[in-house]
Amino acid sequence: MGFLFDRNTWQEIFGSISKNRTRTIITIIGVLWGIFIYIALSGAAKGLDNGFDKVFKTVAINSMFVWAQSTSMPYDGFKTGRPLQLKLEDVKTIQNRIPEVQYIAPRITQGDFGSEPVYTVRGQKFGNYILNGDYPIYTKISTKKIYDGGRFINQEDIDQARKVIVIGERVEQELYNKDEDPVGTWIRVGSVYFQVIGVHKLAQGVSFDSDTAMFIPFTTYQKLYNSGDNIGYMCIAAYDDVDVVQVEKDIKTLLRNIHRVDPKDERAFGSFNLGEAFSKTMGFADGLTFMSLVVGIATILAGVIGIGNILLISVKERTKELGVRRALGATPAEVRNQIVMESVFLTLIAGILGIILGAGVLALINSFTKDIDFPYTNPTVPIPYVIGALIIMVVLGTLIGLIPAQRAVSIRPIEALREE
Repeated sequence: MGFLFDRNTWQEIFGSISKNRTRTIITIIGVLWGIFIYIALSGAAKGLDNGFDKVFKTVAINSMFVWAQSTSMPYDGFKTGRPLQLKLEDVKTIQNRIPEVQYIAPRITQGDFGSEPVYTVRGQKFGNYILNGDYPIYTKISTKKIYDGGRFINQEDIDQARKVIVIGERVEQELYNKDEDPVGTWIRVGSVYFQVIGVHKLAQGVSFDSDTAMFIPFTTYQKLYNSGDNIGYMCIAAYDDVDVVQVEKDIKTLLRNIHRVDPKDERAFGSFNLGEAFSKTMGFADGLTFMSLVVGIATILAGVIGIGNILLISVKERTKELGVRRALGATPAEVRNQIVMESVFLTLIAGILGIILGAGVLALINSFTKDIDFPYTNPTVPIPYVIGALIIMVVLGTLIGLIPAQRAVSIRPIEALREE
């Protein structure tokens, strides 16, 4: 390893580089461009990945909605256009028959999906808002951030059918003064008074509910509005490691069987699969990352080959010099090490410059995308990936340097000295 710290060796390396300054600079640019592309594209893909993680962090990834519609085919004595109604019993059947389902929350609502909103009053203030009947398990699928001092619906509220309510941020703003604490107060929803137990804060990211939504226990909704066992729709979350598209198909197949619907009737039950949409989105980000890796490595390889070509030319131009060194006692290992070190040095310099340039571009992208309304945040490349790319570059530089190094070693001193 002593040759790494030999002053004469480094003087010869820098002398060789200075003789081919223009070619060296062009080649270094080619190599640094490769790692720059890799870092810039990988960082951009990571920013997209981070953005979508942030957007979807408030909901279960493999979640979906399922609701009843009308039949589009006659079946088992029933005519086309028969309206269907989901029941609480359907929830139990799905839980028992489809093991891939982790959570299932039946909901019933007023003021959403085209229905009339609920007139709500507090003192002299009033408004029209969405009212949902929910179970506590709903928060396992869609996270609910409640302001300090409040809470969401719990099991005791369900068991006792309490007249308690969680209101949204906008409801609070429209019905209360700025310095008032809603928790513990009473509001009138329709003709019934409810005690406010919490204020729902609309979190950043995907949310199944707006800031005008209010939540009461499902059992309370049943009693007040005489809805029986009817439900409006189901929020369902499958386990993370299952095929969410297949789970959706299995659920709808089971529902068609329960409600005596033609197995081919695709319109009888509607659904929206958030897990499928998320998978497609993340697939795009993964594809961008893979593309950056392929393009970056290809460009790095092309640049490193360029370094090898420059060194081959350098060796040819220095034939006489190398012959003199061999004649004066330089060993083949010393000549080989110098050429390889020159290759590694150029590759390392190009890699470091490319990393610095790529990091600078990602910093600019981050500053420009901080305040945009788009799922994009913190475009970065993990340090191990950067170090790994640099190591690959050094290894390639070493391997490519062996070619001109072997060419230099193969020069016979006597033949080199004869050249003019």
